[in-house]
Amino acid sequence: MTLHDLHEVNAYVLIALNALAGAVCLAAYRWSVRWSVGWSVRRVRATWTLVIVAQLTTFVQATLGTVLFRRSGAEQSDMHALYGFSAIIAVAIMYSYRTSPFMKGKQLLLYGLGSLFVMGLGLRNLVL
Repeated sequence: MTLHDLHEVNAYVLIALNALAGAVCLAAYRWSVRWSVGWSVRRVRATWTLVIVAQLTTFVQATLGTVLFRRSGAEQSDMHALYGFSAIIAVAIMYSYRTSPFMKGKQLLLYGLGSLFVMGLGLRNLVL
């Protein structure tokens, strides 16, 4: 498997994991707020583990893309790099807002919408 292939496969993994993390977080937020259904410790741990893995794929993707670009010396689309690094900035913003006082009790909503945003950036990057 070449570095280019690995970059492409990881793009699909990034999109799939962030879509799943976004859906799980939004579902957990909706059910825990609306019906006061408590999530077990195991479910909460699994949810946050999924979010962490999904967010880490963003950094892996950016690293693979940077190494691929530096090794190949090929012409790189500025928009491709912009969307790629915007995903890293989005992850950093989510991480920084997680402890804000106005986000108390809304971390699942933050990561649900944020993960879907990162998924959208990944999808947009596929067609560039």
